[in-house]
Amino acid sequence: MRGVLLFSESFAVPERIFLKHPQANASIALHGALLHYLLRRSARRRSIGLRVNAQGLTVSAPPCTPLHDIEAVLCQRAVWIARCMAQATQHKSAQQAAAQWRAGGSVPFLGTPITLRLAGTASATLQGDELLLPLPAAASAQEVRCAAQTWLLGQARRMFTRQLDEWAPRVGVRWQRLTVSRARTRWGSASADGAIRLNRRLIHLPPELVDYVVVHELAHLHEMNHSARFWQHVERALPDYEARSERLRRAVTPAWDD
Repeated sequence: MRGVLLFSESFAVPERIFLKHPQANASIALHGALLHYLLRRSARRRSIGLRVNAQGLTVSAPPCTPLHDIEAVLCQRAVWIARCMAQATQHKSAQQAAAQWRAGGSVPFLGTPITLRLAGTASATLQGDELLLPLPAAASAQEVRCAAQTWLLGQARRMFTRQLDEWAPRVGVRWQRLTVSRARTRWGSASADGAIRLNRRLIHLPPELVDYVVVHELAHLHEMNHSARFWQHVERALPDYEARSERLRRAVTPAWDD
């Protein structure tokens, strides 16, 4: 974990910054604020790990770690936790603002906003910067969202397949199977057997960022790690991969229904 700052005795954390994990099974008072978190114990852990996302804080610890040791780590990392939770809240707000899943609303498609229109057509059709949906004028917001996401999912599968076919020879590998994933925190993953997983939300991003994720996962078919040799495979295919990686790190995509 980066950005470690000790928790100042005079620092007070606003209660609203501490997200309450929906599966919280533990809590701790940290200088005027109550933090509810999910505590997981695993024999595979050798140390205490902290992870913050839009749900809240998850603490992973070895089975025999005393609770007071866990709480000591939380006290030490309180400023870091609060900062990460504030960023998670901001990111969630940005996701919600990134798309309006309603008639007349705007949704990013390959980096360009498209407007959702109710057209009662036989199937969803993209015309210019408008997505015509096969829905009547009285359709609910949930129906609009479902129809738009179904179309985007189909576009994602076609595009990802095309990009894998295009980039695999350049990277010098063969891919075997594509899964369009619903992951919350991963853009993609690869298995040694040639299976590739790509996040459905990539369809909202510009094509050059999709290419970066595709090349990144294909390179893992050479090296199942992030060693220097792995990055050499990425750089050979995409000399500007660092700039693309930085853009991807800052990218915000709409939240989807699960």
